[in-house]
Amino acid sequence: MTRKRPSGLLLDLDGTVYEDEGAIPGVPEALQALRDAGVPLRFVTNTTRVPRRTIAEWLAGFGIAAAAAEIFTPPVAAAAWLKARGIRRVALCLPPVAGEGFQGLEIVEEGPEAVVIGDLGPGWTFDAMNRAFRWLLDGAEFVALHRNRYWKSEGALVLDVGAFVAALEYATGRTATLVGKPSRPMFEAAARSMGLAPEDVAMVGDDLEADVAGAQAIGCQGILVRTGKFRAEELAHAQVKPDLVVASLAALTELLLG
Repeated sequence: MTRKRPSGLLLDLDGTVYEDEGAIPGVPEALQALRDAGVPLRFVTNTTRVPRRTIAEWLAGFGIAAAAAEIFTPPVAAAAWLKARGIRRVALCLPPVAGEGFQGLEIVEEGPEAVVIGDLGPGWTFDAMNRAFRWLLDGAEFVALHRNRYWKSEGALVLDVGAFVAALEYATGRTATLVGKPSRPMFEAAARSMGLAPEDVAMVGDDLEADVAGAQAIGCQGILVRTGKFRAEELAHAQVKPDLVVASLAALTELLLG
């Protein structure tokens, strides 16, 4: 490794810990080995379709133990951001179940003070986009849960939230406030929960921008895995330079503990 061995790890989920069909080979055993060795772990994901308790249930189904409090998601960060600014009436461009992360806020369809843009998947119809567009033109705060361009689902790359955020930015002439990866608060909150400074932590993920660059911007190490949506051609032409590139999270664990 080009820098010191990290004291704690922040782990992306989709494409790093699991894919559609289940856990990536060797990862459940690797995570247990890290816990047995006393390495603190936090899961930092841009997943916005489901609440943290559901993610914890998914992980349990893959043989991975994780408490909901160890999982950091954009809806949790967004709710904190909104409450800190005294915003209470919020329109959510999210699946209904994801609204659990916004307890204490009033979810509305008329006259919102803020519009939160997340992953509606096939729900991103013209009507849904136009409704968000009109709310934003009326002056609602523009909050993006993340700006990922694409992700991997059912073995193929598909559009992610960033494409819809960019369309709304172009149409309204406004810039969204980003609360998910690669924004600083997500990484800082996760590192702080482990009692560690950013320079003592490494972020591990399959996204050069959201995982590696975002983490490096606050002083964490950024480690790229060759799983999930990793593309060798993207790495070859990227300005972002990971501190380390490994075959998988399992391979990284062997390197750290070997």
